[in-house]
Amino acid sequence: MVKKTILILNILFIAVISFAQNIPQHISYTRIYDFVDELANDGFFELNSAVKPYSRLFITEKLLEAKQQEAKLNVRQKRELHFFLEDYTTEQDRLPEFEFPIIENENFRLDLYPPIFNYKDTLFRARIQPILGMNIYSNKQGRITQRWFGVDFQSMIGKNLSIYGSLRDISFSGGRLSEPSYLTNFPGFEYKEPSDFSDSRGGITYGWKWGSIGLIKDNIVWGDNYNGSNIISGRVPSFPMINLSVKPARWFEMNYIHGWLVSNVVDSSSYYMENGVKKWYRNHNKFIAANIFTLTPFRNFNFSFGNSIIYAENNVQPGYLLPVAFYKSIDHTMTKGIATENQNSQMFFNISSRNIRHLHLFSSVFIDEMKFSRFKPSSAEKNPISLKLGAKVNNFLIDNTSFTAEYTRTNIINYKHSIDVLTWASNDYNLGHYLGDNAREIYFSAGYKPIRGLDISLSYLNAKHGNEYNYLRRENNQAVINKIISQPSPGDVIWKNQTLGLKLVYELFNNGYAVINVENSNIQGFEAQSEPITGERRMTAQEVLNYYTPAFLQGKNTTLTVGFSFGF
Repeated sequence: MVKKTILILNILFIAVISFAQNIPQHISYTRIYDFVDELANDGFFELNSAVKPYSRLFITEKLLEAKQQEAKLNVRQKRELHFFLEDYTTEQDRLPEFEFPIIENENFRLDLYPPIFNYKDTLFRARIQPILGMNIYSNKQGRITQRWFGVDFQSMIGKNLSIYGSLRDISFSGGRLSEPSYLTNFPGFEYKEPSDFSDSRGGITYGWKWGSIGLIKDNIVWGDNYNGSNIISGRVPSFPMINLSVKPARWFEMNYIHGWLVSNVVDSSSYYMENGVKKWYRNHNKFIAANIFTLTPFRNFNFSFGNSIIYAENNVQPGYLLPVAFYKSIDHTMTKGIATENQNSQMFFNISSRNIRHLHLFSSVFIDEMKFSRFKPSSAEKNPISLKLGAKVNNFLIDNTSFTAEYTRTNIINYKHSIDVLTWASNDYNLGHYLGDNAREIYFSAGYKPIRGLDISLSYLNAKHGNEYNYLRRENNQAVINKIISQPSPGDVIWKNQTLGLKLVYELFNNGYAVINVENSNIQGFEAQSEPITGERRMTAQEVLNYYTPAFLQGKNTTLTVGFSFGF
C-alpha cells in the first residue's frame, strides 16, 4: 500500500512539472523565499540559491517535493506548506480553494479574501490581483509615508508560453529613503519629482523541461546572501534583459542575461530637436552581459562561477550575446588597436553548502580586476574585490528558530570605473552590495516563527565605510590608480552605522502583510584624518552624512515602521 501511494504521488508530481512555464516570483516576496530556504537547509530537497528570482513553477515543484515528506515537517511548517501551495494553484493547473469566493465555476473564480481573480481552461490559465500598500516611518526627525498601488497579471498559454506584467505607482511624502549615494538597503528608483515614481515589470518567456528563455524587465539577484548580495543585489531599478536558464543535468546549471542598463551619462552627439531650436540630449547606451555556471559535484554542494561585462557601444555587440563566453577575451579582440581603454569586465564565484542538516554555509567573491602579483604580502597594491562569508542555521535543537551571521568586505574602487558610463551600476545605483566599495559589514539575526504566518526577527548591523575615492587612472600623465589601491581598506572610517532591529511580519492571507519594525540606529559621519591623496573626495562630517544617509536617518534614532501590503 505504501509503495502504491508513493507511486501515485510521483505520477501526480511528474504531471505537474510537465508544464514548463517560467514566470518569476519577485524577490520582494521574502516569506516564500525564506520558507524554501528553510526547507532546503533542513534537507528536504536540493537548492541552488545563488540565482534569484526562482520561477513560480520551480517554487511549486519544491513545495510539492516537501509535501511528499510531510510527515517529517513540524506543525508550523505543515501549515505554511498548505498555505503557500494555495498561492501556486495556477502552476498546479487548478483553481484555488479560498474561503470567500464571490463568483466561481469550473473555469474561473473571483475571491474576496484574498482579492484575486483566477481563470483556467485547457489552453489558457491566468490570475489578476490588485497591488496596494503603505508604510509609515516615524522617528524624532519626523515622518515619512510611502504609498503604492497597481495591478499584477500572470498568464500561461499551453504548456510552454508565459506572459506576465505588473505596474505599481509609488510615492513618498516627507523625504526619500533611497538615492544612488545612500548606503541603505532600500530599493532604488528613478524618481519623478519630487518623490514619485512608477515601476513596471513584466516579460514573455518560453519554457521547456530543462530550461527557459525570455525577454523580461525585472529584478535579479546573483550570489547567496541574507543581507545584500555583493555580486548582483537586485537593488537597482528593474531593467530589460534577455534571460536564458538551462539545467540539462542534475549536476549542471547555466544562467545568462544580456541587459539594457541606464547610464545617466549624456551623449553630446545624440539629441532630439524641438522646433528646430532646443536640443534634448540622450544618454549613452549601456549594456551588461553576464553568465553564471553552477556545478553540483555531490548532493547539497554548489560551486558557481561566472563573468560579466559592462559595455557602452552604439549597438548591441553579437559577441556578448554568446551565453558561454569569457567576455574579457572578446573585448580584447574587439577593442585592441582602436581604444586605449577596454570595456569593464568582472568575474565572480559562489560556494554554497547544505551538507550539514539545518546548516547553510556560503561564500561569494566579486572580482572587479585582478593581478596575481597583488596577492603577494609584499605588494602594497590590493585587488579591487569583494568578499562575503555567511552561515544560517534553521530548526537546530529548537523548532521554528533561525540564526544568521554574515560578513562582507569590499576593497577600494571595487564596482567603479575610470569611465563613468562603464561603472557597475544602472540609474547610478550600484549593481553590487549596497555599501559600495571600501566598506565592511557584520550582520547577525535571530528569528522565531511561533505560528503560521508570523515571523519575528531580531537583527544587529555594524557597517563601516572608508575614504571615498574617484577611480583616476592617471592625471597629468602620471599614474594615480596604483597609489589609490595601495591605500589601506577601509583606511579612515568616515561613516558608521550600528543598528539593532526588531521586526514582526504577519502574512494574513497570501501576499497580504502587516509589518511592525522598530530600529534603534546610530549613523554617524567623520572627517578623514590621514593626508589626502589625488583622487580622494574629502568631506566634512556633515557632508559625509548628507552624501551617504537620508536626513531622516542621520544620528541616533529609534525608528518605528508600521505598514501593510497586498501583492508585489
